[in-house]
Amino acid sequence: MTGRNGRQPTGWGPRLFARLSRWGHSVAGQVFALQAVIVLLLISAAAVALVVQSRYDSERDARNRALAAAEAFAHAPGLPAALKAPNPTAALQPLAEGARLASGIDFIAVMNTDGVRYTDSRPELIGKRATGDLARAVAGQSFTETFLGEPSDAVRAVVPVRDASGAVVGLVGTGIEVENVSDAVEDQIPLLVGAAVGALLLGTGGAFLVSRRLRRQTRGLGAAEMSRMNEHHEAVLHAVREGVLIIGADRRLVLANDEARRLLDLPPDAEQRHVADLGLDARTTELLVSGRAATDEVHLAGDRLLAVNVRPTKPYAGRPSGTVMTLRDSTELAALSGRAEVARERLQLLYDAGVRIGTTLDVVRTAEELSEVAVPRFADFVTVELLEPVLRGDEPASASGVYTEMRRAAMSGVRTDTPLQPVGDIIRFVVPTAPMAAALDAGQAVLAADLHAAMGWRAQDADGTRIALDYGLHSLISVPVQARGVVLGMANFWRAAGTPEAFDEEDRSFAVELVARAAVSIDNARRFTREHATAVTLQRSLLPRVLPEQTAVDVAFRYLPAKAGVSGDWFDVIPLPGARVALVVGDVVGHGVHAAATMGRLRTAVHNFSTLDLPPDELLGHLDELINRIDQNEAAGGDDADGGGDGVGEPTGITGATCLYAIYDPVSGQCVMASAGHPGPALVRTDGHVEFPALPAGLPLGVGGMPFEAVELQLPEGSRLVLFTDGLVEDRHRDFDSGLRLLAETLSATGRSPEQACADVLATMLFPTPTDDIALLVADTRRLEPAKIAEWEVPGEPSAVSRVRNAGSAQLSAWGLDDIAFTTELILSELVTNAIRYGSAPVRVRLLCDRSLICEVSDGSSTSPHLRYAATTDEGGRGLFLVAQYADRWGTRYTDRGKVIWAELPLTGGSEPSAPAPLDLDSLEDLAW
Repeated sequence: MTGRNGRQPTGWGPRLFARLSRWGHSVAGQVFALQAVIVLLLISAAAVALVVQSRYDSERDARNRALAAAEAFAHAPGLPAALKAPNPTAALQPLAEGARLASGIDFIAVMNTDGVRYTDSRPELIGKRATGDLARAVAGQSFTETFLGEPSDAVRAVVPVRDASGAVVGLVGTGIEVENVSDAVEDQIPLLVGAAVGALLLGTGGAFLVSRRLRRQTRGLGAAEMSRMNEHHEAVLHAVREGVLIIGADRRLVLANDEARRLLDLPPDAEQRHVADLGLDARTTELLVSGRAATDEVHLAGDRLLAVNVRPTKPYAGRPSGTVMTLRDSTELAALSGRAEVARERLQLLYDAGVRIGTTLDVVRTAEELSEVAVPRFADFVTVELLEPVLRGDEPASASGVYTEMRRAAMSGVRTDTPLQPVGDIIRFVVPTAPMAAALDAGQAVLAADLHAAMGWRAQDADGTRIALDYGLHSLISVPVQARGVVLGMANFWRAAGTPEAFDEEDRSFAVELVARAAVSIDNARRFTREHATAVTLQRSLLPRVLPEQTAVDVAFRYLPAKAGVSGDWFDVIPLPGARVALVVGDVVGHGVHAAATMGRLRTAVHNFSTLDLPPDELLGHLDELINRIDQNEAAGGDDADGGGDGVGEPTGITGATCLYAIYDPVSGQCVMASAGHPGPALVRTDGHVEFPALPAGLPLGVGGMPFEAVELQLPEGSRLVLFTDGLVEDRHRDFDSGLRLLAETLSATGRSPEQACADVLATMLFPTPTDDIALLVADTRRLEPAKIAEWEVPGEPSAVSRVRNAGSAQLSAWGLDDIAFTTELILSELVTNAIRYGSAPVRVRLLCDRSLICEVSDGSSTSPHLRYAATTDEGGRGLFLVAQYADRWGTRYTDRGKVIWAELPLTGGSEPSAPAPLDLDSLEDLAW
């Protein structure tokens, strides 16, 4: 045993441990340990049995002695008379004590029938009643028992004393204390232990002698090593397909395996024969006798050529060095070498095809890779024709033998000048006996070894085939490109004058294997083309086609799907009440139709939540909760949907998404935004300075559990907000930080419209083959002119309503909106009256003249009104109904200090709801909601 660095352990302790470790791992050590354990268990069991038996014998002897002493004393002459004496103790105590000492027991107690002691070895117990059950003795029965109790635990016997008439007149109790019985047993323990130790030493010594003998026989090997040695020995003798001979130092054969016996035709009793007596070739015998080393020497053995290797063995355990010879039959190697080389080249070509074909998910490029990989190592020219539906990504018809034309998708050759039709031409199969048509009809490859004799091919195009034959084309293999039993196209392998050997059946089989591998890649590319087109169509149909009209921002956008598949990026511009606008950009995890559908669901959810006019952080919180609920519902129903439809294995839930939601107010210039794991926007100042505002890092949607945080920015007029997805700045060839720096440089140029900025950003940032979708939204902020804003503080008294109404009417006249003055005064009256009566201070009124007239009444209460139908007997409840009838839109939004009730009216006086009589605006102030 060696240490960590291969050195022998030093010191007697490590050496002893190493020796014990080797001994424990050997078969002999394991046998010794097993025998020692068995001996120890047997001796322990015997010792325990002897102790138990000795204790039983001692207790039984104590019972007999106590019973004999009690019987002898109970039948002593004069005892019944002494019991009837006036003082039995005086007469019996000396006698009892003398009998106790003579018999060697611990106590003799004479008692009356009630158990009261007349005598005892302990005088203090005389006169006291004995404990225990004495009923049997009173009844005239002698008995022994192991008594546990006061005054001491003992083995006692109780015998009745009878008078001349046979009546029981007293009791005699004798006994030996349990402690004295145990002492008798313990006195025998040293002898038992000595005997056990002696037996253990004797048994262990015998086991050691047996294991020592076994260790010599097994050379200290363990069970696993011996099993492995036997397996190796059997494998070398019977399983190894190479001959092995072991020659001793005396040049006698020690061992020969089955393969060596077969190759050298050795006799059955060849072991222990001298090599000169084995009947070997003289040159082979001379090699073995000389003891020299040899490497792959060719020797003759009958009609076989053997490749021989000879090596000397190392001396071991004082044994002299011998020789090991290995030999193999090389007779067929020369004949097989040529075919093996061809097979190796074909295998290498198949390997290269597996690596080179299908590197992209483009149908035409995959066909080109098939044609390129086979030239020039297999064919001089290769053409690939595909069905028109396959080129479009559609599923071709499954029937065979009905194809009359295909489009040439790829062609490769050893020369650029070729007599074959170019790529893009329609190839027709009009003659059933031509190799192409026959292959399609049979659904398997067709070999035309000599094109001069292929009359069907020549009849298909007489002029074209004559040019091809004059060019030197002489052999053809036509193979249908099939996947899942459906024909996708045709691959044709041609040989010209530069390769005089014609194709044979082995070549046909190889061509089938090569095309079969390519067909899978072509079918995958076709299916991807169809899915990609479907996903792109779905994605574009779900994205906004025309941005809504609003004046808060001037917006331009771009969306580009990835080449590898749509990944669900989206953007949105959502007008909000109060001339505000929401800018949204998001990214769904994954690719394909599912990602596009998920994007549509999220976009719809954002639109729905935006109607509630929530702050960005609350909106993202509701969106995250919605996604979690959708995932839970669809996960609960996922087991029922397994195995159905074409979408097996497709994810059903929303696997994850990021979103950036920003609200810009053109009145105050404030922009509030929150992010759910999405990159923040770029802010371009009017001087061209670009910065990326720091946003709290929120978790992506669907992760859940953490609230989102909003950031408020004050934007000067003319600032530019640029929202984007990570596909714009990040790719496997460019990290995120580098992309941000390049984006900042591109956005720093001033004097460009949002459309020009979008075009410049994509021209600079776009990757040649984007692996992710790109969504880009450029928004130039605007401010609402102060002249278009009117605000009033409203005192908390009903008389203030008319003053506000009059001020609003005057402001409308200043804006030239007299046509809608009546409707506006009506709505203002209702909203202000409600705020004064049911709200709390402060009450404010704001009019905004934008694309529509916006009336806003704010107060400090969070109570929201509800639209309802008032009964005919109700005194109020019609005010909000009137507002809903006269306004285009109305609603409520909550602020940090209360709420805002708003209503939008068109700037031109349109048709108004007919009223039976003119309304008194002053009387409307008393209407309740």
